[in-house]
Amino acid sequence: MRLFVALNLPKKERERIHRATRKLRDGELPVRWIGIEGFHVTLKFLGEVRRERLEELQQAIGRVAATTKAFKTKFGGFGAFPSVRQPRVIWLGVKANPELRCLKQDLEYALGDIGFEAETRAFHPHVTLGRADDRDGAGTFRSLDDMMSELECNGEVEVSTVDLMESKLGPGGSKYSLVTSVKLAD
Repeated sequence: MRLFVALNLPKKERERIHRATRKLRDGELPVRWIGIEGFHVTLKFLGEVRRERLEELQQAIGRVAATTKAFKTKFGGFGAFPSVRQPRVIWLGVKANPELRCLKQDLEYALGDIGFEAETRAFHPHVTLGRADDRDGAGTFRSLDDMMSELECNGEVEVSTVDLMESKLGPGGSKYSLVTSVKLAD
């Protein structure tokens, strides 16, 4: 199973993000846009995991959730990795407030204790909106910065669960399904 730990957004917020980013999707950019059901914040990519390890994973996530109170975080601002001029991922930013950073770090420690390698890149929480095909050459994304500057999508979501998700790769992109959801402490 190809797994990751995520924060899934409420349907209402996913719909709002989808509406706010219509102008991007309507542009003539070589981008495979993520469907509304795929909007989430990845906290930890685990990769291929044997089914026998599911219980161990759920317990580790459960230990973190039991000591983490529900919190709110904000989202807003658009960008791209590695850059707007040559993007591979186009995203909506999520504020890395102290609660979100602590949750991420606690998950890294708990999952590290059961053998999952620690992430070495800086944590930059975001909602992936699309994956770009940059084979069209220089200048293809010249208009992207201007398009993103015209968009507005600010909001706040309550984080009350941590979700273990499965990703199945297919010709049209990844399809995500919920494996388990763990409620944060009250």
